[in-house]
Amino acid sequence: MRSSCVLLTTLVALAAYYIYIPLPSSVSDPWKLMLLDATFRSAQQVSNLIHYLGLSHHLLVLNFIIISFGKKSAWSSAQVKVTDTDFDGVEVRVFEGSAKPEEPLKRSVVYIHGGGWALASAKIRYYDELCKAMAEELNAVIVSIEYRLVPKVYFPEQIHDVIRATKYFLQPEVLHKYSVDPGRIGVSGDSAGGNLAAALGQQFNQDANLKNKLKVQALIYPVLQALDFNTPSYQQNVNTPILPRYVMVKYWVDYFHGNHDFVQAMIVNNHTSLDVEEAAALRAHLNWTSLLPASITKNYKPVMQTTGNTRIVQEIPQLLDARSAPLIADQEVLRHLPKTYILTCEHDVLRDDGIMYAKRLESAGVEVTLDHFEDGFHGCMIFTSWPTNFSVGIRTRNSYIKWLDQNL
Repeated sequence: MRSSCVLLTTLVALAAYYIYIPLPSSVSDPWKLMLLDATFRSAQQVSNLIHYLGLSHHLLVLNFIIISFGKKSAWSSAQVKVTDTDFDGVEVRVFEGSAKPEEPLKRSVVYIHGGGWALASAKIRYYDELCKAMAEELNAVIVSIEYRLVPKVYFPEQIHDVIRATKYFLQPEVLHKYSVDPGRIGVSGDSAGGNLAAALGQQFNQDANLKNKLKVQALIYPVLQALDFNTPSYQQNVNTPILPRYVMVKYWVDYFHGNHDFVQAMIVNNHTSLDVEEAAALRAHLNWTSLLPASITKNYKPVMQTTGNTRIVQEIPQLLDARSAPLIADQEVLRHLPKTYILTCEHDVLRDDGIMYAKRLESAGVEVTLDHFEDGFHGCMIFTSWPTNFSVGIRTRNSYIKWLDQNL
C-alpha cells in the first residue's frame, strides 16, 4: 500500500513537472493553457519519434493526430447549410448562412485556416465551428479553403491553391449560384492562413483583372516575415505556448523544404546579417525600432549580426520573397489594398509582425483597425468550446465577427 502511494505521488509529481511552465499572470486561463500546451508537446514528441524511426514524416504524423481527434463531417443546421465541394480542383467547405429578408444577396468571406502551412484542416472542429458561427451571425457565405499542406507540397503551392480557389469563387456564375453580392467579399485567415490571406490580397492588388475585387481583409495573428526572429515579441515570447520561437522557425524551414541545420543560425538572425547583400534592401521594411511604439520596444535591442551564414539565403531564397513574407512588400504594392483588420496577441511571437504590417499599411494610405488583446496567446481565437474554451478565445472571436459585420 505504501509503495503504491509513493508511486502515485511520483507519477503526479512528474506529470505536474511536465505540464507546468512559467507563464505571465496576464495570460488568459494559464492552467488551461499549460494543459493545452502539454497535450500539443506530447503529440509533437510522438511524431518526432516516429520520424526518427523512419516510419513517416513528423508533420504527417502530427497532422494525423490532430485530424483524428477533431475531424468533423459537413453537417448542416437549420441556420447554416454546409457542403464539401471543390473550386477548380481545390477542396473547399462552404457554409451558407440565411439571407436577410431585406438583402437577397449575401456577403461572403474566403477563410484560410492556420497551422504552419503543414497542419490542421478546414474540416476539423475548430474551424468548422468558427466558420459556421461566421455564416450564421453575418448571414454570409463562408468559403473555407482546404489547401494542400507540407510535406506533400511546399511554397508557393499553398498560395497557388488559395488564389485558384478564390478566383473560381469570384466568377459571376459562381457568385450567382451562392447568391453572393460581388461588392461585399472579404478574405481572412489566422496564423499561416493570415499569411496566405495577406499574400492573396497583394497578388490580387497587382492583377488588373482582380484589383478591387476584395472589400476587406482580416488577418488574425498573421505570420508575415522570416527576416528577423528577434523582434521584441520574439524575444519576449521565446518559449511561450503554443508557438515558441524555435517551432516557428522550423515551420518556415519546412515550408521552404529547407535544411533543418539552418534553424539555430536563423534564430540568431545569421541569415540576414550585414554581409548578406540580398537582405540589405529589405531591412527598412521591417525596421521595428521605427515601426513599433515605445510601449512595445521597451528595452529590447535589435539583433543584427555583422557576419553570418550567406549560404542560408542562397539555398532558401524564398525567405526574401514577398509572397512568403508580405511585410517586406514594396510600399507601392501596399497602396490600394482593401480596408484591413489585424488582430494581435500580447503573448505571441508574431505580435510584432501584425503591428508592423498595420503601421506600413497606414503609411500607404490603407484604413486599418489594429485589435490587440493583452491576455491573448497565439491560436486563441479558435479555442471557444469545451474542453479548450478560453475567455480570450470567445472575446477575440466576437470582436473579429463584430468588425466583419460593421465593415463587410
